[in-house]
Amino acid sequence: MDWISTVADIEALEDAQLDHRLISDFQDQAERGAPREIRFSTPTFKEYASGELTGCAKNSFPAFSVTAGACALDCDHCQAKILEPMIPATTPEMLDRKVRDLVLLQDLQGFLLSGGSNRRNEIKYERYYPVIEALKHDYPHLKIAIHSALTDAARARQMESAGVDTAMMDVIGAQETIREVYHLERSVDDFEATLAALCATNMEVVPHIVIGLHYGRILGEANALDIVARHKVHSLVLVVIMPFYGREGMFVTPDTSDVGRIFLEARRRIPDRQVLLGCARPAGMHKRITDAYAVMAGLDGIAFPAEGALALAKAIGRPYSQQHACCSIKVGGQAPRITGQPAVRQLASGCAA
Repeated sequence: MDWISTVADIEALEDAQLDHRLISDFQDQAERGAPREIRFSTPTFKEYASGELTGCAKNSFPAFSVTAGACALDCDHCQAKILEPMIPATTPEMLDRKVRDLVLLQDLQGFLLSGGSNRRNEIKYERYYPVIEALKHDYPHLKIAIHSALTDAARARQMESAGVDTAMMDVIGAQETIREVYHLERSVDDFEATLAALCATNMEVVPHIVIGLHYGRILGEANALDIVARHKVHSLVLVVIMPFYGREGMFVTPDTSDVGRIFLEARRRIPDRQVLLGCARPAGMHKRITDAYAVMAGLDGIAFPAEGALALAKAIGRPYSQQHACCSIKVGGQAPRITGQPAVRQLASGCAA
């Protein structure tokens, strides 16, 4: 089977400008091992539906922001817009009430706790930990993920003690990006120290790398992959810079071939852990090509997959599943591994769709 011809037969990709050399490299790598299962994640952060998958009608895995829409850094790539769709939880009492209501009304399976950073890229979660501990006591099934931002060993242990299941953080590999894009006077070493502190706990640690973070240029991604590979992370999430979040005219959209090469390199450097494509990436045909490359590169999961991704997975013989939660965390029962080209199985319970 020739993957170049296979991709050309996928209706959603028939007008795509694809990198045939890259596709050949994907196929060469795939033929060295057995097909990996791919998980299509459709969390309830936003509405989602495609011709291949449906989202979840219930708010089973929402995101809360402890700062509502506020962030002191005002990074060039985000300007706090990523916080806008999150549910405000600016006091521990507000978080407690909203989570308990969602457990009763929406069959809540878990949630992401996030927020805007201070000027040192830190988020003060300490006053929320008693609430998390109580929620985990009352609802042991809840899976709780947290965006740690930069932290230290003591605060990482506090997260663990409160009952946080999954800790997520961005890993940045270029000092220029930290200074110019984040407006932050911290070092690359500070980011690696945070990763080390989180990995010293029993939490599942899921670092993120933003491809094209330096105004759309590829700078520091290889170093970031090296940093992640040095630590015992649970999995790695790759996302792609979204220029419409950033300041007008400052960002370009990374070329899909450059993105695909980083997928290939990540799979090579981290062969024994999950590598996932997260929520953030440019829309339209760029997303369709990016997601096709993620499928062919052997990535283990895609959040909000584009049209054609599931069809391509079937065409190249990758087993697949769907869950209604953040790609960084699994909720619901684990079904046996499936092979061949099955219908999508649901890992997360409680969806009315």
